Amino acid sequence: MQLVDIGVNLTHSSFDHDREALLVRAYQAGVCQLVLTGTSVADSEQALALCRQLDEAGERLFATAGVHPHDAGDWTPDSARQLRELLKEERIRAVGECGLDFNRDLCPRPRQEKTLEEQLALAVELGKPVFLHERDASQRLVEMLRHYRDSLAAAVVHCFTGDKQALFAYLDLDLHIGITGWICDERRGTHLHPLVREIPAGRLMLESDAPYLLPRTLRPKPKSGHNEPAFLPEVLREVARHRNESEEALAEHSTACARRFFALPKLADR
Repeated sequence: MQLVDIGVNLTHSSFDHDREALLVRAYQAGVCQLVLTGTSVADSEQALALCRQLDEAGERLFATAGVHPHDAGDWTPDSARQLRELLKEERIRAVGECGLDFNRDLCPRPRQEKTLEEQLALAVELGKPVFLHERDASQRLVEMLRHYRDSLAAAVVHCFTGDKQALFAYLDLDLHIGITGWICDERRGTHLHPLVREIPAGRLMLESDAPYLLPRTLRPKPKSGHNEPAFLPEVLREVARHRNESEEALAEHSTACARRFFALPKLADR
């Protein structure tokens, strides 16, 4: 089986001394391609540099470039210029991580919305898909996306943790859905168990969101307590179980979906 991790925070400082070994473990676990998440202009630049440094062949590592809603207060006209140049790079495959976070509200909501609008406009201009973040803001996100959806190439709600109403609103907009180890959390993720059955094949992708969201079902647990892409098969197992399909079938269609969405090359079985 081949898996694609559509969201890994490889720039995170907890990986500073372990990135090459981490990638080896991921590849050995069948996670053969990864999309590195950019959450600010500087972070997106670092993600691009890591792609070039750790995957010279350009087959396995790709990235997004965007400004997270937590950092929307830092958005300036120059941010748009810098992102536009980054998004022209061959390794950068989507705009984001961008969106709305009304859960932590680390930035005033009007600033979040303005920053998202500018990034959606960039995605339309450059024909790029969008990698979206949303917490406790699904209704407002849907309202904003309606104005852009017909012009957007594609969009994925990454790390979906919402309810049935939010899921169906996203699916009605022809969005893709990213599922993480949140579904493995018996304290707060069990509502996802019946919902993942409702996501059509071809719209569902898997992600680690490492180093966050270590699957709580994982045994044995790593001493570091950090999640990593090599643990994505645990998310695959949990999602497959609740979709009543085989792990092989889920791996096949979620990987094919990720490759279409991010325009990733198909790799030969190794």
